[in-house]
Amino acid sequence: MHEKANISIIGCGWLGLPVAEVLVSMGKKVNGSTTSPQKLGLLAQKGIKPYLIDLQSDELDEATLSDFLETDVLLINIPPRLRSDGGSSYLNQLQRLRKAMLDTPVRKVLFASSTSVYNDLNKIVTEEDDQLTKDTDPGYSLLQAERMFMEREEWLTTIVRFAGLVGEDRSPGRFMAGKQDVPNGDAPVNLIHRNDCITILNRILEQEKWGTIYNACSDEHPMRKDFYPAAAIALGLQPPTFKEMEETHFKIISNQKLKDELSYVFKHPDPMLFF
Repeated sequence: MHEKANISIIGCGWLGLPVAEVLVSMGKKVNGSTTSPQKLGLLAQKGIKPYLIDLQSDELDEATLSDFLETDVLLINIPPRLRSDGGSSYLNQLQRLRKAMLDTPVRKVLFASSTSVYNDLNKIVTEEDDQLTKDTDPGYSLLQAERMFMEREEWLTTIVRFAGLVGEDRSPGRFMAGKQDVPNGDAPVNLIHRNDCITILNRILEQEKWGTIYNACSDEHPMRKDFYPAAAIALGLQPPTFKEMEETHFKIISNQKLKDELSYVFKHPDPMLFF
């Protein structure tokens, strides 16, 4: 068993890897997991203790997972991919992880979730509005995943519900380029830049904000029919067109709690300036 890490990050991908890099630059001992053998060298090169962990694999080495969990703090950053099976494989992975955590030193959990837990309520949505998500709603699997860790007494869990993730190679102009008669053009967008995601997660760790839930979304919410054509044109792509609709279904994610409790000022407050 190696020396206990300051933090273990399960899921060193598009978001987890740069978070790990920042922590390493601060002198932290970081364990990082990947499901790709080809990526182990990259993690090691960046000063991250690499682990090959695939929670869906029948060949998962329980000793490796236990070693990875020799830490006080665990950042869970596993993409849910709910559309393929309604979230069952995602929940199975997390159940396997939670079971393995029970005999480890983990006492604090930072869980990367999504604002998909909320329904389109046609209003400004706060953290308390998850109470309106029923077990028949698409976002219920995410809510189940969160509660799987929030409701345990062995550790304190903070949930960060990220809005749509953009930045770096995730260019929003590609999302709808060339599409015609896209619905819900008058709906506001709820997006967040990766740079803000990284800083927010680190701010929570620095300030020891445990046992709570935060929405993480940029300040401004331009309409889809304004945002996506502009984003496509910025990339030199064919802009999408939106059809007129009598009724618009939407939600506007409030980030006020996060800004108040973390004294956070967004680096990228306006999605219209993302590109």
